[in-house]
Amino acid sequence: MSRFVDRVVIHVAAGSGGNGCASVHREKFKPLGGPDGGNGGSGGDVVLVVDGNVHTLLDFHFRPHATAGNGKQGQGGNRDGALGEDLVLRVPDGTVVLDQRGEVLADLVGPGTRFVAAQGGRGGLGNAALASKARRAPGFALLGEPGDARDLVLELRSVADAGLLGFPSAGKSSLISVLSQARPKIADYPFTTLVPNLGVVTAGDAVYTIADVPGLIPGASDGKGLGLDFLRHIERCSVLVHVVDCATYEPDRDPVSDIDALEAELARYTPALGGDLADRPRVVVLNKIDVPEARELAELVRPDIEARGLPVFEISTATREGLRELSFALAEVIEADRAAKPPVEPSRVVLRPTAVDDAGFTVEADPEDEGGFIVRGERPERWIRQTDFNNTEAVGYLGDRLARLGVEDALAKAGAVPGCPVTVGDVTFDWEPSTPAGIATVMHGRGSDPRLDTHERIGAAERKAAKQARRTHQDYTDYSHADEDDDL
Repeated sequence: MSRFVDRVVIHVAAGSGGNGCASVHREKFKPLGGPDGGNGGSGGDVVLVVDGNVHTLLDFHFRPHATAGNGKQGQGGNRDGALGEDLVLRVPDGTVVLDQRGEVLADLVGPGTRFVAAQGGRGGLGNAALASKARRAPGFALLGEPGDARDLVLELRSVADAGLLGFPSAGKSSLISVLSQARPKIADYPFTTLVPNLGVVTAGDAVYTIADVPGLIPGASDGKGLGLDFLRHIERCSVLVHVVDCATYEPDRDPVSDIDALEAELARYTPALGGDLADRPRVVVLNKIDVPEARELAELVRPDIEARGLPVFEISTATREGLRELSFALAEVIEADRAAKPPVEPSRVVLRPTAVDDAGFTVEADPEDEGGFIVRGERPERWIRQTDFNNTEAVGYLGDRLARLGVEDALAKAGAVPGCPVTVGDVTFDWEPSTPAGIATVMHGRGSDPRLDTHERIGAAERKAAKQARRTHQDYTDYSHADEDDDL
């Protein structure tokens, strides 16, 4: 049995970037030929693409998890890692992408329209790319960044020009079946229509689409019935058509009260794409006039409805009376709406340069830790993710980058003192003002930094003491020899 799914929650995860490689070129007669570690490959993206052959979100209902490929790690010999493979998810035309808070992220209309739902992580740089005058042979590489991971809501909003509204069994499905080639289920019991139906209508030279939704009843905005869940499918419609059953045998209903009830439910509905359904043109269709009593009732209420400024059409889907006039009238309203809309401009890239006084980060007091500070900014947080904290040379390189960016000066101006906790991204450390960036980064072992490595500091102190002892011994020896010369 086929199913119609027009709202799903998906979990998308882009690929992580590959780590850079820390390698030194070695060959005969060149034991240390310089760094040759390649860069890691970037992770793949998760991309949503509109496909005209897809008409439902059913695939995502059964497979809500989507993960792109990871980038490969760099290798020696200046070989970069392979890029992660993008994951392309095909969605129906008219799909709206929302976040968990209900904010609209993208409105995908038109075949081929693309939206990057999750961005892949950057690959880490290898030590060949990190080499500089201060670090001729870096003993570290940068780590790859993790890809974006988030939950998204996909809602299908049909791309239709005219939307049919009405009570259950008002004849909406019958109307769309005689106006177009659509073949919805038709029966003589309420709520026969369980899913929206879409049809294409040709009226002269005009071609437009028409959609009907499950019947609305009073209280639909409070969760009664089915129609309110599917009103999103008429948000894009240029004209709303009230289909009224003039042959109903329910004693408390008449065409005017049906229209008032439908308008009340529409007023309570807030479209996610903006705008107001109350501003859309309305057309009233008095259906089932093939029944004598229904024809009399239609003629009776028609003046009252027209007094509200609404066009009225009396039709019969059984005998097809009045259908030609209705189809051409809807085409006229839709063509006028299309002409009034501004032409679609090609997409443009908007460049917003960074302000001159924008440092790229902010320093603020930590509300949860008295005396602590939090550094926020895209670059500092990205650098934290790229750093291998098991390698003291990599940590020293991170300190140099933060110092060059001005983070240390900003912390000092904010009142930070040595030993206070500072948080950058998801890492908290005790702040110690370091030497200026680039100092003490030469003449040390690969993979270590004398500013951070305790063993390096101890070794340097031992070497200094030994050198001083040698000097003292040499001075003593020279003095002794001088005394011998004097004796002679």
